[in-house]
Amino acid sequence: MIEVHLYGKLRRFTDNPDPSRDSIANVPVKNGDSILTITQRIGIPLEELGTNIFLNGEYSALERKVGDGDRLGIFPDDMKLLYKWYFDKAS
Repeated sequence: MIEVHLYGKLRRFTDNPDPSRDSIANVPVKNGDSILTITQRIGIPLEELGTNIFLNGEYSALERKVGDGDRLGIFPDDMKLLYKWYFDKAS
C-alpha cells in the first residue's frame, strides 16, 4: 500500500476534499509500479499533474518506481514549486 497525499484541486480524488485536513488515498502497489501508474490507478488526468511530485520527501519524476509503504505527495498543475532548481529530481 502506498499513501498518496493530494493537494489543491487533486483533493477531489480522495474522500476528503477539505483543505483543512489531509486528503490521502491509500493505493495498493503492484510489482513494477511507478508514480505514473499510481496516478493513473487513482484516475488523475495527466494534464492536471504538476511537476511537483515528492516520493518519500524527494522531488521525483513520474517514471520513478514506488514500493509498499512509500509516501507520495502530488501537487496539481496550478500549484508550482518556486525555486525548483534547488532540488535534484530523483528518477
